[in-house]
Amino acid sequence: MMTPLAELHMHIEGSLEPELILELAQRNRIELPYADLDDLRSRYEFTDLQSFLDLYFANMAVLRTAQDFADMTRAYFERAARAGVGHAEIFFNPQAHTARGVPLSEVLDGLADAVSSSESEFGVTSGLIAGILRDRPVPEADALLTDLLAVGAPIIGIGLDSAEVGYPPSLFVDVFARARAAGLHVVAHAGEEGPPDYIVQALDLLGVERIDHGIRCLEDPDLVRRLARERIPLTACPLSNVRLRVIDTLADHPLRAMLAAGLNVSVNSDDPAYFGGYVDDNFAGLVAAIGLTAEERETLAHNSIHASFASEGRKAQLLGG
Repeated sequence: MMTPLAELHMHIEGSLEPELILELAQRNRIELPYADLDDLRSRYEFTDLQSFLDLYFANMAVLRTAQDFADMTRAYFERAARAGVGHAEIFFNPQAHTARGVPLSEVLDGLADAVSSSESEFGVTSGLIAGILRDRPVPEADALLTDLLAVGAPIIGIGLDSAEVGYPPSLFVDVFARARAAGLHVVAHAGEEGPPDYIVQALDLLGVERIDHGIRCLEDPDLVRRLARERIPLTACPLSNVRLRVIDTLADHPLRAMLAAGLNVSVNSDDPAYFGGYVDDNFAGLVAAIGLTAEERETLAHNSIHASFASEGRKAQLLGG
C-alpha cells in the first residue's frame, strides 16, 4: 500500500474550479466577463507568473461570504483525499480578499469551518498558512499580521507568495521576526522565478523552515550542498512549473536531479484548478514524462510527511500507511 502524502504547497484560492466560480457568481449575483464555462476555461493558458495572477485574482471576485470560503475548501479536501493526501497545509491570501472589501472574519470563519472538520469528513488533517502578497506594500503585510494575531486567527504559520522577481525576502525581515516570536511557523516562496539568492535570503534573513518551489537552487552548487546538509524542505510543483513556463515540459523538470543531490523535496499541486491537476495528476505526469518509480514516489511521500507541521503522532500514522 502506498504511503499517503502531505500536501504542503497548495493555495486554496487556486483550487477554485471553473464550475464553482460560475456557481458562486450566480449565488452572489456577480457579473463575470465570461460568456460561459468554455470561455472561462479558454483563459487558462499562461505565458508567465503574472498572466496567471491576473486571472487568479479576477476570479476571486466570487468569494464573498464565509460559506463561499467553506465550500471552496471542502471541495479541495474531497478531491485531495481521492488523490491520497492525508495531511494538507493550505495557503490563503487574506490581502486579496480584504482589499476587495471582504471582512477578514468572513475569510477566517469559512476556512476554519472546513479545516475543523477536514479529518472527520475526509480523513485529512489540515492547517492554514496565511500567505503575504510580496508585491503589495510591506506596511500592509505588517498590518495583516497584527490583525491575524489580534483575532487569534486559526493559523499555523505565515508564508510569502505572489510575484517574486523584484520583491526579495529581505523586504519582510521584521514581519517574519514578529511571526516567529508569536510562535508561528514561517515558510516562503523562493527560487521559482527569482534567483537562488532569494532562497538564501529566505533562510538567513526570514528564518524560514521550508522553501516553496526552490527549483533554481540547482544553479548554486554551494546552496544545494547546504540545503541537503540541513535537510531544508523544498515544495516542488511540477505542473505549475510547466504551465507558468518556468520549464518547458515535465520531461525537463529537475525533480530527479534534486533527489539525486539529496534534497528534501516533495511534490505538490500549487494552484490545481489552474495548472492542470491535483497532486495525483502531478505524480501521474511525472511517471509518464520521466518514468518516476514507485520507490521515488515513496521517498517523495516520506519527505512530504517529515517536512509537514503535523504532530509527531500524525506523522507516525501517515508513515505507517
